[in-house]
Amino acid sequence: MTKRGRRTAIEFLIERSLLACAAGSILITLGIIGVLVFETVEFFREVSIVDFLFDTEWTPLFSEKRFGVLPLVSGTLLTSLIAMMVSLPAGLLTAIYLSEYAGTGLRRVVRPVLEILAGIPTVVYGYFALQFVTPLLQGLSPSLAGFNALSPGIVMGLMILPLVSSLSEDALHNVPNGLREGAYALGSTKMQTALRVVVPAALSGISAATILAVSRAIGETMIVAIAAGQQPRLTLDPRVPVETMTAYIVQVSLGDTPAGTLEYRTIFAVGMLLFIGTFGLNLASTWLRNRFREEYA
Repeated sequence: MTKRGRRTAIEFLIERSLLACAAGSILITLGIIGVLVFETVEFFREVSIVDFLFDTEWTPLFSEKRFGVLPLVSGTLLTSLIAMMVSLPAGLLTAIYLSEYAGTGLRRVVRPVLEILAGIPTVVYGYFALQFVTPLLQGLSPSLAGFNALSPGIVMGLMILPLVSSLSEDALHNVPNGLREGAYALGSTKMQTALRVVVPAALSGISAATILAVSRAIGETMIVAIAAGQQPRLTLDPRVPVETMTAYIVQVSLGDTPAGTLEYRTIFAVGMLLFIGTFGLNLASTWLRNRFREEYA
């Protein structure tokens, strides 16, 4: 075989390998969706979808079974809201500083330090919330329960802070310098330019970063499973124990619930609801990012 023939054969193998990898990822995704759909349909053969979506009690593992998912949804949204209240202001301010104020040398140091937060295992964050943050908050608020929504929400906010700051900084950095120079020419200060010109111009990219961070917070498992408790309740009080959708899935998956039972199929119904929610958020984020690219293409 000639040298050109060997090169053609190698390129053919590489191309087919890449195609197989791409097709494999698609097939795995379709398989996951197929299992979710099949088990969810079987679940709703025995449970009314109206009760599932609107009942306010979730006790599928008790003798008196109720299948209202609202307590799990409220726990998930409560911890995610707390996380966003921590990560969004801190991440956006960090992004503005790195993009508009920090020098090149400082940026090279700060960004890797922030990325370290994203590399810490979530189980470490969970025990940090339970063993350190919760006792610290109990010193400020004695009514705070040992398991609560507040401490895992705060720690989740710290965990997703690098995601918000990194994506927001990219959006700010891609704003054309002509807008900054025009603002300076009109007499704006650096802060006025950053807050009134650069941030509004990068709003779609910042919004995409925010939606991705919300999706990450909603799908977080270990932190809430360790520190939030396993008491599904419909509440907005962050001081009491709650249970999120992901924590419930972990609880049943690691328990003694027999496979194929109605109780076991609840994890697929909850997983499908979680999948639909995060999929919708990811679609919204992709739309915003595409719009952002079109504006400055």
